[in-house]
Amino acid sequence: MQHPNSSDTMNTNQPQEGIDHSKTESTRRFNPVYSARAQSIFPTMSALAREHNAINLGQGFPDEDGPLEIRQYAAEGILAGPNQYAPVEGTPEIRRAVAADNKRFYGLDIDPMRETLIVAGATEGLASIFLGLLNPGDEAIAFSPFYECYAPQIEAAGARFVPVALEAPDWRIDRQRLEAAITERTQVIVINSPHNPLGRVLDTEELHTLAAIAEKHDLIVVCDEVYEHLVFDDHKHIPLMTLPNMFDRCVRIGSAGKTFSLTGFRVGYITGPEPIVTAVMKAHQHIAYTLSGPIQNAIAHALEFGDHYYTEFRAGLTMRRDRLEKGLRDIGFEVGRCEGTYFLNVDIRSFGYENDVAFCREMTEKAKVTAVPISAFFHPSETEAPKQFARFCFCKKPEVLDEAMHRLSGYLLQ
Repeated sequence: MQHPNSSDTMNTNQPQEGIDHSKTESTRRFNPVYSARAQSIFPTMSALAREHNAINLGQGFPDEDGPLEIRQYAAEGILAGPNQYAPVEGTPEIRRAVAADNKRFYGLDIDPMRETLIVAGATEGLASIFLGLLNPGDEAIAFSPFYECYAPQIEAAGARFVPVALEAPDWRIDRQRLEAAITERTQVIVINSPHNPLGRVLDTEELHTLAAIAEKHDLIVVCDEVYEHLVFDDHKHIPLMTLPNMFDRCVRIGSAGKTFSLTGFRVGYITGPEPIVTAVMKAHQHIAYTLSGPIQNAIAHALEFGDHYYTEFRAGLTMRRDRLEKGLRDIGFEVGRCEGTYFLNVDIRSFGYENDVAFCREMTEKAKVTAVPISAFFHPSETEAPKQFARFCFCKKPEVLDEAMHRLSGYLLQ
């Protein structure tokens, strides 16, 4: 007896009844929001870095794992179990820890069972927010340059993405420009502070401007604050939802990956008023549904770390920031100041370059050091986006940063 799927009984090269073989991949219609876009700049540049054995200062991930204590807690939890579905909203342990964290650092009184949601990384959290809050035909504003997932996620929800450009060298929010972008269809403003890729922290004047505009136009503000604990010098991170009358119109996103240098854990947390969090949860349950319970509880444990952890965390990254900044300046770059995150931007015109994409490719292939072009953080419709900036990441070992500067210096100053 022949197997019904064997080559003896079915010639797969012949047309089969009921199947239209006239369509090929080139003629099928896929969702243009994603299919018409180039691949994300991060895997693109990381793949190029691997191909050319370059030091990758492009994608923002540490080259050392976070605290051993967290990893041990997670490993023991996985071994002890259970390893079945966790509650869709997150385990009670981490939701209580997130609420306590909001109180500890910002004085926010958060109901852990009604006003928190645990998501599979901040990117999934953002997708759930946009799908949960936006209707087809709505408009959502974000400031460019912006973290690249905002635009496709908003457009996939059927809404229109409206970029409002920040201008170098200060990259500050301009009230008149923001007001001009608002229409009767505007539902959401997205803010990112500390800002990726600029490294800026919004100041109190900008925050009060945003609050006034959100109240005036009855808007929801999506607050991407994944770098909340990576703020340097005398700068201070202030969540917009701590301002008067703003809690009920804000949704705040944090990231265990950024706070504890464990980006592979994919744990993000959302806080906000119950109606918004519930709407986001109803989208989240159909995207990721849930994530590992033991890993959630390991992060709950981490959120109870004392102040010494955050002090040492910032001190270590401040040292790396200063080391990379000095190295770039010594080579001859004009370097933008980093107030938060772990990114430094350089003006490539210091060496006569005008195109950031070409510059980053050349540095990867020839100098063996990878950065990412800032123009990748603008919407395709922004045809006048600046092309003279490149972003370098400093959350790497000191010796790695030194070697990267040695390679750049050897290539650019030869």
